[in-house]
Amino acid sequence: MSESETTSLEAVDIVRILELLPHRYPFLLVDRIRDIDSDRSCIGIKNVTFNEPQFTGHFPTRPIFPGVLLLEGMAQTAGAICVLASLAKSKKPEQVYFMTIDKAKFRKPVIPGDTVEFHMTKLNQRRNMWWYRGEAKVDGAVVAEAELAAMLVLE
Repeated sequence: MSESETTSLEAVDIVRILELLPHRYPFLLVDRIRDIDSDRSCIGIKNVTFNEPQFTGHFPTRPIFPGVLLLEGMAQTAGAICVLASLAKSKKPEQVYFMTIDKAKFRKPVIPGDTVEFHMTKLNQRRNMWWYRGEAKVDGAVVAEAELAAMLVLE
């Protein structure tokens, strides 16, 4: 895949996400990625449903999607576009690691029935490390935000 193909990619479906990331149910937290601008920005989509395992204990009488999973969804979204960028340069990553979380804030609870959008924007990139600013939004309102870093282990 060339750089121009990656830049013009409009969306990545769940089948392609499964090829890009090692995560699987119940820990895969991105259903789709759209509005991809190379590794510069994108929007990951997570459809929150009541039948997800975390709602058994968080919390049985008032289900709230855990904030730490919102951060993980941001990291998975950023990691997927880092892998796409790496593939555009013909470098197949062996692994993707979530390296840092900074400036994390939680604004509103996310509940079953919500569709979370992970708006990710690249801050910096050096060698095999990428830094992103992310905002998780539901119906346009920011529910969480953070700065994250991902590292690709290249073959």
